[in-house]
Amino acid sequence: MTADPTGPVVRTLHGAVRGRYEQGVAVFRGIPYAAPPFGPRRFRPPEPPESWDGVRDAGAFGPTAPKPPYSEAFAQYLADPVVAGDDCLNLNVWTPEPDPQARLPVLVWLHGGALTRGSSAVPVYGGRTFARDGVVCVSVNYRLGVEGYGLFPDAPPNPGLRDQFAALRWVHDTIAAFGGDPGNVTLCGQSAGAISAGALIAAPQTQGLIRRAVLQSGAPEASERDKVRRMVRRMAARLKIPATAEAFATVDRDLLLRTQAEVGRLSSPVLGGPAFGIVLDGDLVPRDPLQALIDGEAARGIDLLMGWTRDEYRLWLVPGGLLEAVDRLGPVALAGAMARCHVGHEVPRGYRALRPETGTAEIVGQMVTDHLLRIPLHRLADARPGTSYLYEFAWPSRLPGLGACHALELGFVFDSAGVPESAKLAGEGAPQELCDAMHTAWVRFAATGDPGWQAWDARHPVRIFGEGVPHIAYGPRDAEIALWSAAPTVPEPAPGSDFRAPGAELASAVRRLRRSVGARRL
Repeated sequence: MTADPTGPVVRTLHGAVRGRYEQGVAVFRGIPYAAPPFGPRRFRPPEPPESWDGVRDAGAFGPTAPKPPYSEAFAQYLADPVVAGDDCLNLNVWTPEPDPQARLPVLVWLHGGALTRGSSAVPVYGGRTFARDGVVCVSVNYRLGVEGYGLFPDAPPNPGLRDQFAALRWVHDTIAAFGGDPGNVTLCGQSAGAISAGALIAAPQTQGLIRRAVLQSGAPEASERDKVRRMVRRMAARLKIPATAEAFATVDRDLLLRTQAEVGRLSSPVLGGPAFGIVLDGDLVPRDPLQALIDGEAARGIDLLMGWTRDEYRLWLVPGGLLEAVDRLGPVALAGAMARCHVGHEVPRGYRALRPETGTAEIVGQMVTDHLLRIPLHRLADARPGTSYLYEFAWPSRLPGLGACHALELGFVFDSAGVPESAKLAGEGAPQELCDAMHTAWVRFAATGDPGWQAWDARHPVRIFGEGVPHIAYGPRDAEIALWSAAPTVPEPAPGSDFRAPGAELASAVRRLRRSVGARRL
């Protein structure tokens, strides 16, 4: 993109950048907040970028982190552009006007993608609408997959999370020059981005950097170190190299990504199995983030907006025909869900009693969703009365089978339902009134801490964004969640036991059925 000599210029700590005026807001793309994480910096914590002379053009998105493409089954629903280059630790800023006197609220966006895919260049995440409505929006790229979350004996854990922390430091130190208020920063993420945001608000080092947080379809958690190690070890076995950062750094990058995709193909939330995740590291993540937040040891004074979609699981199961496969599996699928969630027969029996007309796939999907999302978010809200707001997104996609699936709310939060990449998941005809309602709530929360409905209390108010006018429902998931507190839990298998991973029985059965349902890649 040719630099526009009339575009706005802002001086950062490392040099001046020139952006663009687009549709009434100033946009700066591809600003480096850390040095390229390759060569001697590979698998290491982020380092400051080199300073530059003159004015750097910030008109185009910067390089995206290395990542494998989505399988064909998922690519029909999810956009994931690739921008080549090593300088992938960059961010973008949308602002009404880069005036240091403006002191506007700031929203920092962490994309999802299971810590293996996604980027700030996804068109659905355009921050123009937030800037249009008086909020400075910052979207961040960070290292993914084995580059960002591989667990090695010769490298520090969680470099991808440390990238996000470095971006937060950049925002604190620099955003005033773009018109933002460093004392009024809302950290917002979806799916893996929400899990990351939960870890960051619990981190001791982020005190003073974050005023509020939004967790969309992701709860704070720390992954089992052995689960992450299995990803690395299985990749190493396929590559015939030691499971060390030094050895992985010698592998061709494309081969590394292909191997990662193959090893991780059964790592969906429903199927379990090895996956990349944030782990305890004694530093940025000294203890389980959810428990630290529940115990009140972290994030004091931080307001939370948290929620889920009604049918999260449908994005995990509809592509490739797995929804029908799980229904066919019947008792085997329920056994896999019980193993995945570490519960006995009482819980699925309770779900069946509450939903007598539903199929096995919905029972399994809602159980796993409650285990991973709704129960921990309820626990977190219960521990922080008066400072949390909960929502459920219940508008169904116009595309067959998806329902109100995972990630569907994003086009509404960003008021970007009209872009083609949003329609890949939502279909045509997404209601603008619902976009207005959700986007306005996020803007209000970033500006004031109040999204426009009552805070969480003993009545469990949840804002429902669905067909018709948004409304409050009291305890809409309480009956299902009560089943878990009444039922005994099944201990997780010991390391080294024959049962290698929660959900392995279901995963094995799905592998056997993949050919018959035509799901070649998950």
